[in-house]
Amino acid sequence: MSENSVVTPPLPPPAPAARPVAVIDVGATAIRMVVAELHPDGTIRPLDSLQQMVALGKDTFTKGRIQAPTIEACVRILRDFRRAMEGFGVTANDQIRAVATSAVREAENRDAFLDRVYTATRINIEVLEETEANRLTYVAVQDVLAEHAELRASDALIVEVGGGSTELLLVQQGNITFSNTYGLGALRLREALGSYRASAERIRAILDQDITRIVDDIHRTAPAKSAPYLIAVSGDARFAVSQLVKPAEAAAAVTLGARAFGNFAAKIAPMAVDDLVRKYDLAFQDAETVGPALLVYAHLAKVFKVKHFIVPHSSLRDGLLREMATREHWTKEFAAQVEHSAVTLGRKCGFDERHATHVAELSMQLFRELRPEHQLGKRHELFLKVAALLHEIGMFINYRSYHKHTMYLLMNSDLFGLTREEMLLIALIARYHRRAAPRAYHEGYTSLTRDERIAVSKLAAILRVADALDSKDLQQVRTLSFSREEGQLIISIADVEDVALERLALKQKGTMFEDIYGLRVTLRETNPPKALAGHE
Repeated sequence: MSENSVVTPPLPPPAPAARPVAVIDVGATAIRMVVAELHPDGTIRPLDSLQQMVALGKDTFTKGRIQAPTIEACVRILRDFRRAMEGFGVTANDQIRAVATSAVREAENRDAFLDRVYTATRINIEVLEETEANRLTYVAVQDVLAEHAELRASDALIVEVGGGSTELLLVQQGNITFSNTYGLGALRLREALGSYRASAERIRAILDQDITRIVDDIHRTAPAKSAPYLIAVSGDARFAVSQLVKPAEAAAAVTLGARAFGNFAAKIAPMAVDDLVRKYDLAFQDAETVGPALLVYAHLAKVFKVKHFIVPHSSLRDGLLREMATREHWTKEFAAQVEHSAVTLGRKCGFDERHATHVAELSMQLFRELRPEHQLGKRHELFLKVAALLHEIGMFINYRSYHKHTMYLLMNSDLFGLTREEMLLIALIARYHRRAAPRAYHEGYTSLTRDERIAVSKLAAILRVADALDSKDLQQVRTLSFSREEGQLIISIADVEDVALERLALKQKGTMFEDIYGLRVTLRETNPPKALAGHE
């Protein structure tokens, strides 16, 4: 190279481009879509939103199935949405997430509906389980929970009253302690009235009676009997805010008094649908649901002694966008809420919390060390931790065969944000922490896919080792270090006087680990036992 040569520095790599995506919510009264740009830093920039009214809920809640004309109306709407999103560059399947809630979930012909939509539009609609809808509602209000410091030191209800159901979460000092979905939907309530003709006062009394029965049940089963704040997540609640708060005061989330909200609900509820359409310029389908929905919020506020309503602009669609932006709904925040829910269940069952949390920590150390072998991600890491926390709750029923009782309890319990299929995986991991290894004919295990069966075996094998390392229930084995030698996983333990019992437990439980990973577990003490130190 000559002295006059000029070396051109390499160009920096181009910045990652924003990614256009679309989320679609197929609800009881409308199909709604938001198109947005997702930026590499997690920023979400909305580009367009569309909404078309549809009679899905009317069909399902009165006839039990979606009628052919309604199916074809949905197909036409989604074809239009497809053309609109393609104009923004949303063309690939991984750029689209479409979900449906109770109106599709409860329909007898849901599979035929989903197949017809996919054939006609190539849009794959995912029917959300109730727990998934609860999770997305929680994700959608993350900004509200983060920005309102008072919510972190108090109790709050997060409530979304939809057309077919009401989702309710109780947040206490930042932790979700209760979540459930109830068949208390605004459209369902309206359809129950049918063509009933009565005075406004009589209609209000009928709605109050139906709502009170379910709200009282909610209040009776919730772990807190009062909550100063209610976060209302729905278009009906946003409509109330638009009438009660000056536009200049509107913000990302609006706070208003429970009394003002309740008075407005009492005013709206008895009004005829046609009168609501004329007076407030509402779409007919919105006018049908707004009165019953606001009454549900008002009744919940009354029984839980709510003082303040917080109404965010966010919706389930915002939760979908957030998950697409992170490309992962198994976030640290979500995992923490699931773990808290697991500990709450364990306490109800009287579990040995010190042993359970210690086995969970040992399981995490083993999981991280064995990543090259198991090649499982955050989702399975969380499943293992929950299974470890709850692996002994079956003792609440009986010590004999308690691992089977543990599986039964898990399969008949709800943990925040986890689906039935996910609870089955966790139940099986916990069930196989002792005694027999998985068998093809075992209940639950036989229904899994091959990948799921392998994942359960890998995680149960880890849990067996972790449980063996705390066989004395004294939490003396803490920090582990690892090495590999000729088909062995060497676990080195420091500052423990005697690991004879742990070695015996590993001999009994380690066979499954060796079968799955091809490694025999060997314990090694990195310091001499204190009892022998004086004789050296």
